[in-house]
Amino acid sequence: MTGADPQRRSWSEPVMGTHLSVHLRGSLAGAGPVVEAVFADLRRADELFSTYRPDSQVSAIRRRELSPAQAHPWVAEVAALCDEARERTEGYFDAWLPGGFDPSGIVKGWAAECAAARLARLPGVDYYLNAGGDITGRVATAGGTPWRVGVQDPGRPDAFLTVLELRDGGIATSGSAERGPHILDPHTGNAASELISLTVTGPALLWADVFATAAFARGGPDVERWVAARAPGYRVAAVVRA
Repeated sequence: MTGADPQRRSWSEPVMGTHLSVHLRGSLAGAGPVVEAVFADLRRADELFSTYRPDSQVSAIRRRELSPAQAHPWVAEVAALCDEARERTEGYFDAWLPGGFDPSGIVKGWAAECAAARLARLPGVDYYLNAGGDITGRVATAGGTPWRVGVQDPGRPDAFLTVLELRDGGIATSGSAERGPHILDPHTGNAASELISLTVTGPALLWADVFATAAFARGGPDVERWVAARAPGYRVAAVVRA
């Protein structure tokens, strides 16, 4: 927990294999227990969805010991969203790959957004939740100062490609600069290599995350138009080509 000003505070914790932080502005009396509940939700999501934990329900599905219909309601909900995402993205987002069920491309955005709904119930409080560079946030009052979010330049970690203003919605980035070529084109099974980084903004982090992953997998010179046509209200805010 950091920040001396009682009207602006931040909390951080390693969860879901990345670093998550919550940032609040406003009248923050009583905010602490709400933030703790946010992190508890995220830890529970990690327990259910991690592909690295042998005791997770996703791992059980991958071993064919469990079906999504028999799983925790959160897992069933995400599995249904994965099916919807596959349809909306022309199959460029597909959680059902030859290696087994892997909803990682949707879980982080979904979990962050669901957990952040608790923060939205704090009256008069601006918030953003940063989940390893994917962000969901809101400014509570019409005249409030927007959050300013820097999009990192993958070729220069100390520089930004652009700075975005966020009032209500989500920002998601997919790329290969930090983790290497880990995003696959589901149609070919090959690692996507045309782009280095792509950032999508829109009303909800869940779908910004899905379309950032799908657009990165697809590539193409028309990737901006492709996202706009399939996700009204969402746009490619920054793209770096290989």
